[in-house]
Amino acid sequence: MSENSKVKEFFKLGEVGNYFLNVFKKPDPNKTTNFNLRMMHGINKISIIVFLFAIIVWTIKRFI
Repeated sequence: MSENSKVKEFFKLGEVGNYFLNVFKKPDPNKTTNFNLRMMHGINKISIIVFLFAIIVWTIKRFI
């Protein structure tokens, strides 16, 4: 295994990383969704943003 492929494998996002990237994509207009599914994705977006904000605040407090 070459050094380059080891680095690519280390930074591979996997299922969880792809989920975080896909959460903020525009929805497919041809795909039908219902109210519950849209609300679930909206709450997920809010919780991800709050979590990232909390990590940033915690990191700043920890090192200052």
